[in-house]
Amino acid sequence: DALHVWNMWLQFKMSKRSYAVVVARGEDNGSGRLHDMSARTVALRYLKAKKGFFFDLFVILPLPQVVLWVAIPALLEKGSTTMVMTVFLIMFLFQYLPKIYQSVCLLRRMQNLSGYIFGTVWWGIALNMIAYFVASHAVGACWYLLGIQRAAKCLKEQCIGTKGCGLRTLACEESIYYGTTSLVRDRTRLMWGENKVARSTCLQSDDNFDYGAYKWTVQLVINESRLEKILFPIFWGLMTLSTFGNLESTTDWLEVIFIIIVLTTGLLLVTMLIGNIKVFLHATTSKKQAMQLKMRNVEWWMRRRHLPQGFRQRVRNYERQRWAAMRGVDECEMIRNLPEGLRRDIKYHLCLDLVRQVPLFQHMDNLVLENICDRVKSLIFTKGETITREGDPVQRMLFIVRGHLQSSQVLRDGVKSCCMLGPGNFSGDELLSWCLRRPFVERLPPSSSTLVTLETTEAFGLESEDVKYVTQHFRYTFVNEKVKRSARYYSPGWRTWAAVAIQLAWRRYKHRLTLTSLSFIRPRRPLSRCSSFGEDRLRLYTALLTSPKPNQDDFDF
Repeated sequence: DALHVWNMWLQFKMSKRSYAVVVARGEDNGSGRLHDMSARTVALRYLKAKKGFFFDLFVILPLPQVVLWVAIPALLEKGSTTMVMTVFLIMFLFQYLPKIYQSVCLLRRMQNLSGYIFGTVWWGIALNMIAYFVASHAVGACWYLLGIQRAAKCLKEQCIGTKGCGLRTLACEESIYYGTTSLVRDRTRLMWGENKVARSTCLQSDDNFDYGAYKWTVQLVINESRLEKILFPIFWGLMTLSTFGNLESTTDWLEVIFIIIVLTTGLLLVTMLIGNIKVFLHATTSKKQAMQLKMRNVEWWMRRRHLPQGFRQRVRNYERQRWAAMRGVDECEMIRNLPEGLRRDIKYHLCLDLVRQVPLFQHMDNLVLENICDRVKSLIFTKGETITREGDPVQRMLFIVRGHLQSSQVLRDGVKSCCMLGPGNFSGDELLSWCLRRPFVERLPPSSSTLVTLETTEAFGLESEDVKYVTQHFRYTFVNEKVKRSARYYSPGWRTWAAVAIQLAWRRYKHRLTLTSLSFIRPRRPLSRCSSFGEDRLRLYTALLTSPKPNQDDFDF
């Protein structure tokens, strides 16, 4: 009832605001014009609808409560005990079925508008379980009322067979207090209350009277616990629906019809519940099953091609880490199918904070960052994977988000120079100078270093065509001195060159201090012209020549 009242309040709240409704092309001669409907028009439409205000009002009317508090006491005073349960059962179904119908219609409208009722799978399972318990409660309530009616019928038969007992004796004009006679003035009712035959036949055992499917209600008739009277019918309804109405019945026509309805309802509800839960569970496990099927296909392919165990393990690690990161969701494919404006806004929201972590992009305006976010791709690399080899064409710029890479380049005589790249660093800066060089050369620049992952690494990749697009359309951004300094500072090539120059300068300085501190060495020539200093300078020039220095003109944007 509270949910139906809330639904009516929402309907009237919507009618208080005027809103525009687009007329279908079949109306207004196919013009498809836009009309402004007033709040009064919307309210009148809600009032005149077949499933509108009056139907909602009928659903929430407290008719069962009125019958329970007004009609049933009058029938009990007259002694019509069997008629009481019939009237109450009819009134219960008379309003309960419209409530169920209204709830189903409301859920259908929600599903038609949004495509689903609840957004998550577990809410769908919970909704089906709630519907099953509500059906069990309704069946148990009907069973309880029919069982009370059968007990009243038994008492009525015993009363007819007892001398001096009439229907007024079964009425509830005043209570009978067993153990005392001070409040009972009717001698006939007192004798009926002390009738042990009627008590043992109808209320103490179900063997003396054929209750049929209602024999368990005997223990509820004499039970004073209100909680047990509520819970036990729900339990009976749940058990009966789950076992498809496996009951013992008499030949009473109402009982037979009730069992047929329970049998049919239980069959339908259990079938629908199992089917819906199976669909929901399949939705939660479908991606995992697809992943397992893909891994079986990959394993078959690797065995067919006789790949070494090292390659097989790398493939397994990559697939496992990609599943752990995205749970089988293809993020790029999902965003690609969205409208262009929405796709751009979503990628801008997802990538902006991570892109701003890259120092090269901290000094660029939002327009450039928006175009970069629209073109970057999320990449995942496993541990020990070689991303780029020295001398290979540079395909993309990498902006590291998580993890670490080792950038190494081989000098002469097999000497290797290494540096570590972490979150905030980038590689592939050769593409910047390649895109900004004039005249433009179509051939991709070679990589000056080899990149190897030291751990599982997540990065953003900007392909060469995307770098070319950004630099050509926003060339003014790269003229900024802050951008130029950031590009030089975070460039692996410039860092390697600077490290070599600083190390050799420091060694030369230490060597000069050593020569100066030795008092017994008296150079005949000035220190700047001694042979050791010349040899040290020769070593410096040799090291600088063997370490490839980035092109100075390439960074003068």
